[in-house]
Amino acid sequence: MRRTLLAIACAALCAQTAAASAATAPRSSAPRQAPLASAASIGAATDQRSASTFASGQSTSSEAPIPVPASETPPAGRRLSADAVLAIAGALPKMRAVRKEYPGSYGGAYLRIPFHWQVSYFSRNGKKEIGQVIIDDDSGRVLEQWTGFQVAWTMARGYPGAFGGHVNALYIWLPLCVLFLLPFIDFRRPFSLLHLDLLVLVSLSVSLAFFNHGNIFASVPTAYPPLLYLLARMLALSRSGRRGEARPLRLLVPAPWLALGVVFLIGFRIALNVTDSNVIDVGYAGVIGAQRIVDGKPLYGSFPTDNQHGDTYGPVNYEAYVPFQQIFGWNGSWGDLPAAHAAAIVFGLLAVALIFLLGRRVRGPTLGIALAYAWVSYPFTLFALESNSNDTLVAVLVLAALLAATSAPARGVFAALAGLTKFAPLALVPLLATHGLWREQAPDEADPATATPAPSPLRRRGGLRRVATFLLAFLITAALASIPALSHDSLHTIYERTIAYQANRGSPFSVWGLYGGLGGLQRAVQVMAVVLAVSLALVRRTRDLIGLAAACAAVIIATQLGIEHWFYLYVPWFFALAMLALLGRFSAPSRRPPVVASEPARSTQPALAVSSG
Repeated sequence: MRRTLLAIACAALCAQTAAASAATAPRSSAPRQAPLASAASIGAATDQRSASTFASGQSTSSEAPIPVPASETPPAGRRLSADAVLAIAGALPKMRAVRKEYPGSYGGAYLRIPFHWQVSYFSRNGKKEIGQVIIDDDSGRVLEQWTGFQVAWTMARGYPGAFGGHVNALYIWLPLCVLFLLPFIDFRRPFSLLHLDLLVLVSLSVSLAFFNHGNIFASVPTAYPPLLYLLARMLALSRSGRRGEARPLRLLVPAPWLALGVVFLIGFRIALNVTDSNVIDVGYAGVIGAQRIVDGKPLYGSFPTDNQHGDTYGPVNYEAYVPFQQIFGWNGSWGDLPAAHAAAIVFGLLAVALIFLLGRRVRGPTLGIALAYAWVSYPFTLFALESNSNDTLVAVLVLAALLAATSAPARGVFAALAGLTKFAPLALVPLLATHGLWREQAPDEADPATATPAPSPLRRRGGLRRVATFLLAFLITAALASIPALSHDSLHTIYERTIAYQANRGSPFSVWGLYGGLGGLQRAVQVMAVVLAVSLALVRRTRDLIGLAAACAAVIIATQLGIEHWFYLYVPWFFALAMLALLGRFSAPSRRPPVVASEPARSTQPALAVSSG
């Protein structure tokens, strides 16, 4: 097993390095200068960048380039002229190649703050930016050069700390991976399937390492094998439910020590968030939406230009940020945003509490502590926290729905809240609606191989009443949660700004968007995800939380496999569910019988009165 851990560390280190910057080329005659109107084209190209953020976490509009007309005279305060930087960029082989693909393309020079130049190349009609070069004004050195999707998607360039800050550093990420794996290693069973399950969860780090180095053609395909494996495992566990391992879960570290580890790691995570993290556009959007709700303004269609598409989420997302915006305020700019930091920290604490309560309900406090520890030590949950995104909120609401599994109305409430935060959890509605639909047989009818009551035919009256109650609670909650949005926006506007935008935007962060030409296969995967969600809702199953958690995780993963834009922040959506299914299948630790003092041997002689003193 030590060799296995070493292999994981080596795998995380083998990410490819970023493309080296090209050396400054000899200056040649300047190409045709782009007209000043090209500034509008730059703005259009940066619209798609609203899904990204620079390492500073500041608004992209604050770094908007300023067009400079063709001239051999440097602008005030600059050493290079527009013609000089156009000549430098035009001599780069990468730019020559992309311009050959677009006959009639032209370039323009732009000032960048503080002392950089940007050269952008556009297609003949000026609608598409096909190449971009960043040049240092003082030395004339080429700092960056981008083509393809990395022109529009700055998040695909591998800027250090753009997502998660220093959590991506190997001196933080690798120890977290070891801490996550260590308590669950069973040296007596080195080939335990649980070891493989946990290694697969950690193996997503390899894909992230490629992403952090701007190697999207490696990061995207390497994310899918772990997701497919986890989908298969969750489907298997959704059918077995409690019929997993008969042996108890063996922890390498005692539960009390894990509890101390939970406390320490929570403190570490909060401290890192306060001192190091940045707020990406997702968290910024939550604060903007909260402010608009408080001010009684339209929630959709009128976000600031530095986050134009921040209104792509459900209304519950913005409502969840209202308390934090009211406490910490907002100065109207994409600054430090303490409200977003506070929201992310609270969402994380709620996730820890809910997963502990679920584990305690299923197998007692030991499982609850183990699950809480898994959450705080898993690096991808810290990645979401350090990005101050809203993705942990999705996990919180789904976990709350599971915790309320015995109550159909409560399940309906939390299903509506989760679905109106980010729309993917709506795929869980059929599954949550039919939970408990099948009555369990009496113990004498149980499966003798598992001693678990087997599911039997539908309780028609009671079962249908539960479904109706769930749907009623779901609809009422959805209606109430939508009041701030519907008070100012039409359903058409909300649909166009949310579901339609997400469905139609292109993204290189999935195999569908990266390679193209796979539309038919993508639709097939999406249809299979819908079929899976409905099938799991209708199949007979036991009423235990383990099977429900596994089925929910399977549906979420299947949904993620078919979307155009997939990102590592989505891992927490299913992580807690997967861990509950993986660890909950073990039996509860057996309690040792109390030691009873043995009675003294009785003598055959008449007993003598003896004083005990």
